[in-house]
Amino acid sequence: MTDELRVVRAGFAPIKGTRHLAYDQVVLDAQGAVGDRGLALVSVDPEDPARGRVLRTVQNPSLVAVRAEVVGERLEVELPDGESAVAEPAATGESITCDYWGRDVELELVGGPHGELFSRWLDRPVRLARARRGDVVFAGSVSVVTTASLRDLAGRTGQDALDAARFRPNLVVETDEPYAEDTWLGREVRVGGATLRIGVPIPRCAVIDIHPDTGERDLRVLKTLATHRPLNRAGEPAFGVFAEVVTAGVVG
Repeated sequence: MTDELRVVRAGFAPIKGTRHLAYDQVVLDAQGAVGDRGLALVSVDPEDPARGRVLRTVQNPSLVAVRAEVVGERLEVELPDGESAVAEPAATGESITCDYWGRDVELELVGGPHGELFSRWLDRPVRLARARRGDVVFAGSVSVVTTASLRDLAGRTGQDALDAARFRPNLVVETDEPYAEDTWLGREVRVGGATLRIGVPIPRCAVIDIHPDTGERDLRVLKTLATHRPLNRAGEPAFGVFAEVVTAGVVG
């Protein structure tokens, strides 16, 4: 029997590292949320233009302040100061092999004004690139956090509430018991029109200390989390769970 969970927020970021947006509907397929991190920013190795590195959120927190959204064929990017770029990210025919958490991924460089906008914002040259589905995703294809766990952690950090976007989840589901998701390993759950199989807990890093709109470090959430949650071998505390899509469908 498959249990059903009520989704209260669904979202993703179309460019890895940019602001995590909520959507009325999200399509889930075998590779996760359609549109999730389909694009990434890369820094090119000046000594070897065929190689580069995918920019990570934890090392580039100011990316979180940038809003990016795909509307039709166009990519709309807006900086906090209002400067923007709107264009279709067109293929250039160039590819680049990038390091992403110790593994090589091949990305397709795209043209348009977005790379220049991001370069000015980051004060260093970067290129926009298209990633194959799942290539710039750390682990499980879908990430899930729960309302009860968010409430518990907010209280422990002295806050009335924590914005779920701080944890960049694809889905926030309603629960009554904090950290009940720890017991869901292998369980199949229905979310909207899709079915998920719950996987392992998500290890957290300093990204969760970053305000989800400004990119500024504002709370010591990671340290608080580490006081009461299981730690992995790297000393990272768990919050939320990964999941894989068993049956594709629309959530929202």
